[in-house]
Amino acid sequence: MNHNTPVPPLSPRPVRHLSEVRRRVMTAAQLRSHGVSSSETNEQCRPGGPWQQLLPGVILLHPGPPTGEERLHAVLMYTAKERPAGVPAQPGAEQPHAPTYAEAMLTGLAALTLHGFTSAPPLMAQDKLDVLVPRLRRLRSTGCARIVRTTSLPAPQQVTGLPVAPVPRALADAVAELSDAGVVSRLLTEAVRGGHCEPAAVVRELSNAKLLSRPHVVDAVDSLLAEGRSIAEDRLYRMVREHGLPDPVWNVDLRLPGGPHLGGLDAYWPEQAVAVELDTRVPRQDEDALWSEYARKREHLERLGITVVHITPKKLRDAAEQQATVVRTALMASGDRDPAAYVVVLPR
Repeated sequence: MNHNTPVPPLSPRPVRHLSEVRRRVMTAAQLRSHGVSSSETNEQCRPGGPWQQLLPGVILLHPGPPTGEERLHAVLMYTAKERPAGVPAQPGAEQPHAPTYAEAMLTGLAALTLHGFTSAPPLMAQDKLDVLVPRLRRLRSTGCARIVRTTSLPAPQQVTGLPVAPVPRALADAVAELSDAGVVSRLLTEAVRGGHCEPAAVVRELSNAKLLSRPHVVDAVDSLLAEGRSIAEDRLYRMVREHGLPDPVWNVDLRLPGGPHLGGLDAYWPEQAVAVELDTRVPRQDEDALWSEYARKREHLERLGITVVHITPKKLRDAAEQQATVVRTALMASGDRDPAAYVVVLPR
């Protein structure tokens, strides 16, 4: 057979059940299952032939450049573990005949592009596509596929039918390959400002990847935390306004008359002695010490008869109505408590 010979039919299994991209990108094993021998595949992939080998064992069934979608499927076909018969597909891939990829998912910049990040480059501009696999998988980076290993594979999210790493993990894998401080800062800022995830989740992944020792990453994280704090405060203002809570005094310090400083609060209702504090801790080395400080302050205030409600930015984002109910309940219950100690309220 020469390269002008018509492509043999993919039989005995028909391909009309396959998605369009799976008719254009197939593994050598899949071609064999359709009746195409290895020698026939090799002949079709010769220079000038109608097919081409994109990656080891992954064949593009046309001669032109691969599309972005074809490259994504190709790297997943190269890295995915064969799924034994009868094993269910990944969650979210229940569409009939949808491609399923076991123990492999897109990560890094490619994943961020699929998640909708405008600060991530288009797929066709990315020379390498990162794929996350278990640490013990015997794979090597080659062609456009860059292997990223992990001891604990996260649950993938399905984006356009493809398994994609969650945003915090994809960010960490992208940052690991970047040295441009501006690019890193833009990606981290978009993650929070765009509502993709909370700062704590990003910092946790960066810490796990041992990236917080890099100066340009530390600077970007500081900006990220400031951005996250500002967004959380805006959500807190909106929660009070939209759920009809009485206006508190905002961003105050409490002191005992002529006594010590009791701590800063994000919102305080003096008549009811109810306080709200945003819990914006991040998983850094001093997290335990910071939590101890939170706990000491809360215990001290509650001994003085002040009810402290801790709210995380994530709860404000995902369950603002529920958090408003918690605050409203604390305000209503103030009449059933003993009067709180007198404290001095100062602007922070």
